[in-house]
Amino acid sequence: MARKMKTMDGNNAAAYASYAFTDVAAIYPITPSSTMAEVTDKWSAAGQKNIFGRTVRVVEMQSEAGAAGAVHGSLTAGALTTTYTASQGLLLMIPNMYKIAGEQLPCVFNVSARALASHALSIFGDHQDVMACRQTGFAMLASTNPQEAMDLGAVAHLSTIKGKIPFIHFFDGFRTSHEYQKVACWDYADLADMLDWDALNNFRRKSLNPEHPAQRGTAQNPDVFFQAKEASNKAYDAIPEVVEEYMNKVNEKIGSDYKLFNYYGAEDADEVIIAMGSVCDTISETVDYLNANGRKVGLVKVRLYRPFSVKHLVAAIPSTVKKISVLDRTKEPGSIGEPLYLDVVAALRDTEFANVPVYTGRYGLGSKDTTPAQIIAVFKNTEKKRFTIGINDDVTNLSLALDENPDTTPAGITSCKFWGLGADGTVGANKNSVKIIGDHTDMNVQAYFDYDSKKSGGLTVSHLRFGNAKITSTYLINKADFVACHKASYIRQYNMVEDVKPGGVFLLNCSWNAEELEEHLPGQVKKYIADNNIQFYTIDGVKIGKEIGLGNRINTVLQSAFFKLSKILPEEDAIKYMKDAATASYSKKGDAIVKMNHDAIDAGAQQIVKVEVPESWKNAQSEDLSVKHDGEG
Repeated sequence: MARKMKTMDGNNAAAYASYAFTDVAAIYPITPSSTMAEVTDKWSAAGQKNIFGRTVRVVEMQSEAGAAGAVHGSLTAGALTTTYTASQGLLLMIPNMYKIAGEQLPCVFNVSARALASHALSIFGDHQDVMACRQTGFAMLASTNPQEAMDLGAVAHLSTIKGKIPFIHFFDGFRTSHEYQKVACWDYADLADMLDWDALNNFRRKSLNPEHPAQRGTAQNPDVFFQAKEASNKAYDAIPEVVEEYMNKVNEKIGSDYKLFNYYGAEDADEVIIAMGSVCDTISETVDYLNANGRKVGLVKVRLYRPFSVKHLVAAIPSTVKKISVLDRTKEPGSIGEPLYLDVVAALRDTEFANVPVYTGRYGLGSKDTTPAQIIAVFKNTEKKRFTIGINDDVTNLSLALDENPDTTPAGITSCKFWGLGADGTVGANKNSVKIIGDHTDMNVQAYFDYDSKKSGGLTVSHLRFGNAKITSTYLINKADFVACHKASYIRQYNMVEDVKPGGVFLLNCSWNAEELEEHLPGQVKKYIADNNIQFYTIDGVKIGKEIGLGNRINTVLQSAFFKLSKILPEEDAIKYMKDAATASYSKKGDAIVKMNHDAIDAGAQQIVKVEVPESWKNAQSEDLSVKHDGEG
């Protein structure tokens, strides 16, 4: 079945699937899940219909606790109800989650998983919040990327209706929730075709109604509480088969291969990693690289984390495996191991893998970047049964050393990196760029935006990838074909030029002429450009912006320069698409603003200056720069 392709982020993908099955959305937005609630509200206001032919009723409460209470009340009234949340917001919902699960009410919480505030607040992604909910009775289904957020989001909604167990459908905050990719969208008719309408009608008939009263919310004494608690076992035992059934239906519809545990790698692998979330794409890419270079390694992707199906896990692991490493994106201080590791160890105890050593590692807390180099270190590790990757742990010495850092990106992928100032328009321009390329070509696209919690006024680094191959690089770019610096002062603060591959392109937004470049560029920047045959260009975006009347909003100028230099699209087509996007974005502000942006696009393509690199730069002396932004520390 051919599906319509659209460039969107993981939040939009999850919300698109969720909207189809939702009567009521009770919301209280929290970073990084806010977009799901916002677009649901937007679609509802625009009159978009769900698969029942109705618009979703959106109710914004005064806290996450209120949102969870509204979900519970709405469910008891027979309305399929959804919410979107993360982090402390999810924790505030836990009391109601116990009730929803205990009463076996079907619903889905879509969670862009995020760190919890402990020694410090972090708004960034990991699995601490969802792991704090694994005891609530909610089933838990993990997505790896925006496409899976679309597909497995539907699986979660279909499964909860038939299985009568509520679901948390989660994916990594920012790394998936805010990552743009080209996503195949569901036709709502196909979702309706897969729905168990009898189960839905049964749920609605059992709603609280004065015409047929039912007892809810009782208090129980010791004589029956334990027995009643155990009575739900059959429902949970059945959930893996229900989820598997809907994964198979989805596979039949779209040609995918979703399983409760998906294996990827060598059929006769002697080492595997077990993990879930966005890191699985990075591991898959690394597995391809290692296997192409003589190793026999693999990955087990965890999809259904709760209920945890032992037989499906065992079936996914090659019988040849001699070593297993489990990666957790959370930390439970004082525990003998993290949750996924403990589940795996318990699951394998009475199986053919009982004597296979299982290593346990932590990664990616607070959105710490996880790279192929770190994954290679995991596969190489034979000494530390407990370890961390992505940091230098000089306190308890659990970190693994990195001794190999290859470029594992598939051939044919163009990598681009943009250094900007928060609120200067760089991120918005790059979102437009990736949508233009994604929606007007057959290429796959990926865009991720790395910024600190200050956002406006802070450093923003945009990471864009384009190509015909599947893009599985869920980590920051450090080997780029194109690098642009939109703020001249950054050239003395960050080692950004070293990110450019030999023969690549570097664009600097500055007002400097040749003599001033000689004065302002650090020695190592000059030397790297000269030694690596970097194609060096400048553009005075600020001057252009002032002349046109846009002031410091020069994002369209620099976006046009990018398309001109990258040659990803024919220049004439790129300019047309950019102008169309500018017209759509600024038409409400008047024709004058639209014309200014059109003029900026023309100027950006025309006023680029090619810098002739002097031979003397090869002898330039290095200087100390204040920061190296490499995602580790």
